[in-house]
Amino acid sequence: MKNIRNFCIIAHIDHGKSTLADRLLEFTKTVTVTKGQMLDSMDLEKERGITIKSHAIQMEYLHKGEKYILNLIDTPGHVDFSYEVSRSIAACEGALLIVDASQGIQAQTISNLYMAIEHDLEIIPVINKCDMISAMPEEVEDEIVELLGCKRDEIIRASGKTGMGIEEILTAIIERVPAPKGDEEAPLQALIFDSVFNSFRGIIAYFKVKNGVIRTGDKVKFFNTGKEYEADEIGVLCMNMMPRKELRTGDVGYIISGIKSSKEVKVGDTITHIARPCAKGISGFEEVKPMVFAGVYPIEAEEFEDLRASLEKLQLNDASLTFQPESSMALGFGFRCGFLGLLHMEIVQERLEREFDMNVITTVPNVSYHIFDKHGVMTEVHNPAGMPDPTLIERIEEPYIKASVITTTDYIGPIMTLCLGKRGELLKQEYISGNRVEIYYNMPLGEIVIDFYDRLKSISKGYASFDYQPNGFHPSKLIKLDVLLNGEPVDALSTLTHVDNAYDLGKRMCEKLKELIPRQQFDIAIQAAIGAKIISR
Repeated sequence: MKNIRNFCIIAHIDHGKSTLADRLLEFTKTVTVTKGQMLDSMDLEKERGITIKSHAIQMEYLHKGEKYILNLIDTPGHVDFSYEVSRSIAACEGALLIVDASQGIQAQTISNLYMAIEHDLEIIPVINKCDMISAMPEEVEDEIVELLGCKRDEIIRASGKTGMGIEEILTAIIERVPAPKGDEEAPLQALIFDSVFNSFRGIIAYFKVKNGVIRTGDKVKFFNTGKEYEADEIGVLCMNMMPRKELRTGDVGYIISGIKSSKEVKVGDTITHIARPCAKGISGFEEVKPMVFAGVYPIEAEEFEDLRASLEKLQLNDASLTFQPESSMALGFGFRCGFLGLLHMEIVQERLEREFDMNVITTVPNVSYHIFDKHGVMTEVHNPAGMPDPTLIERIEEPYIKASVITTTDYIGPIMTLCLGKRGELLKQEYISGNRVEIYYNMPLGEIVIDFYDRLKSISKGYASFDYQPNGFHPSKLIKLDVLLNGEPVDALSTLTHVDNAYDLGKRMCEKLKELIPRQQFDIAIQAAIGAKIISR
């Protein structure tokens, strides 16, 4: 156990962690030829240059004549996948903090860094892309020293492209990251940090053994779901899966036990033996909740069953996608899908088109609301069409988030105007270093869903970075805005919106529809209405 090192990589999107991981694999001779971004398995990941699914890989490295086993657990960098990141971090003892030498520290890096510090990980700061002309390693070093309180000589300068600093990183991992702790004699406790679907073997769960030993053929159960299985095959993850007879405390590996549905394997669950179970699961497990909802409809009505099959197959790969059938007067039969965020929604849409050849229409994304009636009974509504009659509603609560925006001082004014326009309230602002400032806002999630991120990027010329955490439900003055065509309400166009935004939104929708709907030989009234009151025509 003393020669095992488990570590992950923390970085903002596009700070070069997949490229750096390639160099580590090359240097430790885990792979002979790299094709670039070895750990990103989907075409979509390679094209967009983002990591969507986390991966794990084992490397062997000789240091001062001793052989060490290094387990790298790769993590996604986008805010939508922060729960997956938290489970990957819980499976490690150390983390490489990678910062781009030309961009400095961004919001996502900070939020994942705090998560790593909460789990007591040893942080190794690395400045990447030092070979670039626009690199400012001195200034970025100042930021890191201020953030971590570490010494300057602890920061490693590297480049994933040229391979500089790779040997220093490996040495730092071995010398600074502690070996895993645990008791081999204790009952088995293993943390599931990811799962993948294989069309021949079913669901394969990736786990790290915290205590105890697991052997092939053991009867095991998953602690939080209570389901029982037999471990048909266990092993370690190199570039391919390598079966092993047993995995001991501190090891990272996979288990295949013929599981058919991804709903049975929850990320963050604990594996234990049936005969000698552990007293309690590993803490931090939570059900992943979708944050954004949208209707997905096939363009051709007869493709409804194909769409259902496609979504079910996607769900095998991605357990955080939820869907239920719904129908609309305008669009026919389709599904109400729940996503982790906007990026997740975009990826699902693109995968439906590429992998299953499905042409779909998606409705405006919205969030879930809590609606309380006069008797105090709460119903959760994901779709404006499901709203009860306004006379029966006591109050409506909507989800809020605590948003943090990191930007340079030049853009504070426009960003504050944007946040206030989205009903945000300023909590505090802190100067990080030099001319960079972090602003905290309490904002309704529904306001962020549509165009907030794009507008933030364009206002700040791409410099501002954004991150958020859920912050409970708060009462709000929301109303349902209907669009009427020729006096008939069109359910696909109705939205829930705040009273202050209703007139503006109604006017914009009517004007847009006037351009989009083909002309007829007779007058067609396009109206926006709140209840029985027409607000725009």
